[in-house]
Amino acid sequence: MNCRRKLLVVLGASALVAPFRSFAQQQGKVWRVGFLSLRRPASLDSDFLGEFPQGMRELGYVEGKNLVIEWRFADGEVERLPVLAAQLVRLKVDVIVASSTQAVSVAQKATSTVPIVMGNSGDPVGSGFVKSLAHPGGNITGLSNINVDLSPKLLEMLLSMVPKASRIAIVTNPENRTPYSLSKTIEAAAQGTKVTTILPMVARTPQDIEKAFALMGREKVDATILQSDGFFLQQRRQIVELAAKYRLPVISMRKVFVETGLLMSYGPNTVNFYERAASYVDKIFKGAKPADLPVEQPNTLELVINRKTAKALGLAIPQSLLISAIKVIE
Repeated sequence: MNCRRKLLVVLGASALVAPFRSFAQQQGKVWRVGFLSLRRPASLDSDFLGEFPQGMRELGYVEGKNLVIEWRFADGEVERLPVLAAQLVRLKVDVIVASSTQAVSVAQKATSTVPIVMGNSGDPVGSGFVKSLAHPGGNITGLSNINVDLSPKLLEMLLSMVPKASRIAIVTNPENRTPYSLSKTIEAAAQGTKVTTILPMVARTPQDIEKAFALMGREKVDATILQSDGFFLQQRRQIVELAAKYRLPVISMRKVFVETGLLMSYGPNTVNFYERAASYVDKIFKGAKPADLPVEQPNTLELVINRKTAKALGLAIPQSLLISAIKVIE
């Protein structure tokens, strides 16, 4: 009897010690995160990508102490993404954070085992990244900006601002793998409006953007819808300058375009997406599987208007839009 009691005590102590030892080992681990982005920010301190390291710090991960972030920027050159993704896989990072649909697509091809956190993806189900938003089912989870559903609303907002618009251009990046046609979605939404012509424009380089706006000028386009895209975000100053040059009202999903000088935006506030991405990384570090972590979507949508740009274009902002706007930039 005594021998049995001693055996039970020994086994019980071992069972208790093992988890604590494992926890201690995890506490002393230096975690390695790969961050894959199509664009390079001028500075993380002044860019929303900087929300990711900030979010990690708030969760107790300090670079140089228990965290290493391997930043990989393609500088707007989508063809560089596969090489950068392969580098991160070879480095045996614990998690890859992919900042856009293009980056997620490339990371997915690079690995089926390393957890991937989407920093921002338009349609993760349609793109084949996850089986469903509630149950991703693979090695990918993260955040979606639901831009598929917003296309008709972008047109509605634009026509409220420019009611006489009949010729609408849509600028997209063909490198942005989206399983739906933005042009067809807008065409369907334009039924019953004064819109008579939808002009699809594609741009994958700064030169393409220049040509697209020049063509819009020649075609006497009345207003433009800009696809949500990481490359366009990187080239936002060029886009704003060209929109002003050709006197084009442009709507985007990203508030940062309006802050830079475009007319208006309507979409989710993506500024805190990368802070939220940090919470996914933390959960994965603590043992959660991407397959079991639901994809997060924004709860609110924001309309932002640049009054200075509207005045320069000779547009009066309707009271209905002013009431709906969360921010009017003077």
